[in-house]
Amino acid sequence: MKKQGILRTLGWALLGAAAAFAGAVHAAAEVQSLRGNVQAGTRQVYLNDRITTGASITTGPGAQAVLRFDDGQVVVLNENTTFRIIDFRFRQDEPRNDRAIFDLLRGALRMISGAVASRNQQSFQLRIPQATIGIRGTDFMVAIVNPAFISVGTGAVGATNSGGTAVFGAGSFGSIASSGALALGVPASALPPAASAAFSSMGAVPGVVAGGMAPGAAPGSANVLGMTPAAAAGVGAAVAAGVAAASSGDNATTTHHAP
Repeated sequence: MKKQGILRTLGWALLGAAAAFAGAVHAAAEVQSLRGNVQAGTRQVYLNDRITTGASITTGPGAQAVLRFDDGQVVVLNENTTFRIIDFRFRQDEPRNDRAIFDLLRGALRMISGAVASRNQQSFQLRIPQATIGIRGTDFMVAIVNPAFISVGTGAVGATNSGGTAVFGAGSFGSIASSGALALGVPASALPPAASAAFSSMGAVPGVVAGGMAPGAAPGSANVLGMTPAAAAGVGAAVAAGVAAASSGDNATTTHHAP
């Protein structure tokens, strides 16, 4: 009987270890910073929570969340946003198995790409109702305000749908009217107020670099994504300035390809 008890205890320990290992394998990101009401499914999200593949994260009015993925990718979710991690896989020594597929169902986000997109660009997809967005080592923002709008900070993004593919370079803005319409470059002055506000809000979040919290940043604060607070404030100012300075559309560069 004593032997059976030991075996039973050992069995439960092995099951627990297996469950923990499975959770570690499927965990995709950590909540690096948040404010307001943020949920993963029906569960309340807290600072330092691990978010798993398959989770849908929703932010409420006035809320904002920052996720740091295991490959170093950083995602800022603006208020009133629903974001789903469809398939995220990253192993340092297995680049051929990389996956980074996400859905932005509503709202707005900002992404700074990590190792997955850097070493295997084809493995990355951000899907929105109007198009699928691929990247080339990038810091960019998307706001779905019907239509969808794109703002590219660095690198380039390609927006593909049944209308074809449009590529947007750093400093440009794009608009995607529908899943059947080719994305078009637009001047910053053409951005609707909701898109401008979302871009300004996410561009001005200070305190975090792509690899983690910046030195001196307070964990749990809403200070995220960017650099030092002073530099990040400059990013927000640049976004706001772009709305006035880019009204001619000269900094919107698009390349169209046949579908």
